[in-house]
Amino acid sequence: MKQIAPVALLLLAGCASIGPTTVPRDRLDYSEAITESWKRQNLLNIVKLRYLDPPVFVDVGQIVSGYTLETAMTVGGQVSSSRAVQGNSATLGGSGRFTDRPTITYLPMTGNKFISGLIMPIPPDAMFFAIQSGWPADVMLSHGLAAINGLRNSETTPGGREEPDPRFVRVTQLMRKIQVTGSVGLQLRRGPGGQTSTIIVFRAPDTAAETLADIRELRTLLGLSQEASEFTLTFGGLASNDREVAVHTRALMHVMSSMAQHVEVPAEHVREGRALPGASLEEPVREGSFRIHSGTEEPADSYIAVQYRNLWFWVDDRDLRSKRAFALVMLLFTLSDTDSDRALPLLTIPTG
Repeated sequence: MKQIAPVALLLLAGCASIGPTTVPRDRLDYSEAITESWKRQNLLNIVKLRYLDPPVFVDVGQIVSGYTLETAMTVGGQVSSSRAVQGNSATLGGSGRFTDRPTITYLPMTGNKFISGLIMPIPPDAMFFAIQSGWPADVMLSHGLAAINGLRNSETTPGGREEPDPRFVRVTQLMRKIQVTGSVGLQLRRGPGGQTSTIIVFRAPDTAAETLADIRELRTLLGLSQEASEFTLTFGGLASNDREVAVHTRALMHVMSSMAQHVEVPAEHVREGRALPGASLEEPVREGSFRIHSGTEEPADSYIAVQYRNLWFWVDDRDLRSKRAFALVMLLFTLSDTDSDRALPLLTIPTG
């Protein structure tokens, strides 16, 4: 009978709440799963746009993961008289049951607000706020702009692809070079009604001569005054004067379509009219460039990979440029999200 007490204590300990122990594991596991599925969904939609296949977005609305732990214990015994044949006896029994019932709710992302976020141009000030906060200027401008002060970015139509104006490419390079020095700062000030913003340029007194030369070249390419320190930021293809920065921003759908040009597709798919023509695989690699590889076998070392049309498409995990450009898509989804009423994903984990 003395051995019953320790065993009983172990069974009773199983009745303690399992909730606290599940939080670290579940929080990280669900976070990783949602992030991975969101990356795959975006990659798949970029690839589908190369084939003029409409993209579809599905969001995770709610996760309810319920745990139930039930334990039972039975203890019995019999004490016989001194003359009984069977003598004394003791019985000990236990049982347990663990149940995990996760329920996940998916929400198709539709409606006027979401569609507007896809097809409406990204607000110009949102683009420059992102640059101001540290996002690489060349990546933001290369993917997010169709034109700046009349200098046009690359464009693709069913009839073919137009290469970017070399001056546009140079502007993105200069913006990045100046940004990296840290000697020039930007500040955005919203105008009345939020229709226009003002870019205020701050320059450190000890700015290097090379950086000053880059600034002069940038202003010359954009047709901006060499003396002004404030410029009006507007939406449009052409500036009306030398103190205006007119940007024609792309819509998120346009950004994804632009990235789709850099998807490697079989040459016969283009010849047969199944896929749009894309960027040349031999084009110079520069900041902001993007590449999605394809093949018949699942890649062994990928940042993200999906299957489509019996092929594997992936971003190489060693390709930092493409990974950064892909992360930009995730950021632009936030910048273009006009649905402030849409509820954020809710994670509920009841335990017992």
